[in-house]
Amino acid sequence: MEAFRAALDVLFADPNLGEHALWQAGGVGPGVAVRVIRRRPDAVVEFGASRALMATVLIDLRRTEAAAIDEGDLVVLGAEVFKIIGSPASDPMGLVLTCEAVKV
Repeated sequence: MEAFRAALDVLFADPNLGEHALWQAGGVGPGVAVRVIRRRPDAVVEFGASRALMATVLIDLRRTEAAAIDEGDLVVLGAEVFKIIGSPASDPMGLVLTCEAVKV
């Protein structure tokens, strides 16, 4: 497990992948400094026989930095603010939390 944790630390610290951010529990307060990896995959949503391609924002955080992150919290990335819109999903090893977010 320590090898995976060390590998994740390297990925989050990489300036090409990770970003400095502030996590504001409940959207208030000064926030907690965290490192995140922002992803913007497209999601295919089906409506009956139709399919639509929707842009999404996913924010990965290390559980050690933001174990209590939840729906309604804010993540500030530079000048952009994102609101967490659902309960975070954990990876199988419980090291990374993935949160779906919308820009506010």
